[in-house]
Amino acid sequence: MEVKKSSLEAVGVKFEQYPIDGKPEIAFAGKSNVGKSTLINAILNRKALARTSSQPGKTRTINFYNVNDALYIVDLPGYGYAKAPKTEIEKWGKMIETYLQKRQTLCGIILLIDIRHQPGKNDIMMYDWLKHYGYDIIIAATKADKLNKSQIPKHLSVIKNTLSLAPEDKLIAFSGTAKTGITELWTEIERLLQ
Repeated sequence: MEVKKSSLEAVGVKFEQYPIDGKPEIAFAGKSNVGKSTLINAILNRKALARTSSQPGKTRTINFYNVNDALYIVDLPGYGYAKAPKTEIEKWGKMIETYLQKRQTLCGIILLIDIRHQPGKNDIMMYDWLKHYGYDIIIAATKADKLNKSQIPKHLSVIKNTLSLAPEDKLIAFSGTAKTGITELWTEIERLLQ
């Protein structure tokens, strides 16, 4: 897909704040600091539409990015580590769960995993939860530029085996710095939208 225009359309923490125009949505989920904002900026071909931060837990709302007036890219708060009170973290968890369970226009999920590390228990839990609810999942293995090219297949294999990926799930190595994996991600997003 050629991105001609993209903008932050809505920011919400509860259902009544989300867009109601019926556009299809692709949600991005992942641990805090896994690179969701970087990936969103890369696929939308923008430098700083989604705010990036070296501090985990920056995204605390569900952010809807309007792409070409045709779909929403949805940035979910990161799970796992965040410097926030436990009650706040639980609130984000509930907000994400409600969104994923009840959002009628949600077509698919891109789950981000840092390629350098074996998926942790939160990643496994999120993957299993999404599978349980029947979602089509694309795994974006982020920060691929931090490895030598020869190491990538081995690390992808670790992710595949740790999550016990289903044959229909896609696993794509991605780097915002090297701009790799963007075309493959768009191919999968377009497939999910059909």
